[in-house]
Amino acid sequence: MNLQDTSNVKMSENVIIVDADYIDYVVFQLSVQFERMIGRAIPKADLSQWAVNIALDGGLREDGQKHETQVVLVHEVGKTQLDNFVPAVYATDLSAKAFKDERLGEFLINAYGVGEVVEKTDYFVDAIKTVCEHQEVKRLMVIPNGEQGDCYAEVRRVLRDAPDDKRITVFAMQPMEGGNFRQEILGYSLMNALGIRGEEIG
Repeated sequence: MNLQDTSNVKMSENVIIVDADYIDYVVFQLSVQFERMIGRAIPKADLSQWAVNIALDGGLREDGQKHETQVVLVHEVGKTQLDNFVPAVYATDLSAKAFKDERLGEFLINAYGVGEVVEKTDYFVDAIKTVCEHQEVKRLMVIPNGEQGDCYAEVRRVLRDAPDDKRITVFAMQPMEGGNFRQEILGYSLMNALGIRGEEIG
């Protein structure tokens, strides 16, 4: 799917747009930190569990309806896989794949390698703008790289004009300058996907 030309494409009610390189980096940092803290090996993060966590943090609830959520993984074109998640390989394990969660319905995953023709931040922001223009999208969850470059500022700028009828949640590792969206802390969903339990760190 070319996100620049999706006027005729049907989108899901829920869309998650992710900087995949960024979440891979963050989950590695968390693994190293918590292995030392709790004194046990931490497995790779479960990507499907993480996507479910993000959908819940973004306001999706079990309500007896059949829900569909699109997960858009944006990554540098040179990267062929996630190093710290399972499943991992973009071309064979993730892109054009789907899984079903018994509570929240179907999750459709696609991965897009960018960086040769268009910068990743530009592509990321264009994807958000495109999704916001689709009336059928009710919930948008955005995970930008809020730690490097100007991606977070660009996300804030493009969401300034987002329609009020959409529930938009932006995830970051710490509270950030606000905007026309809700905020959630990214670390909780990643820790859950890594199998780190609250009582282990309490």
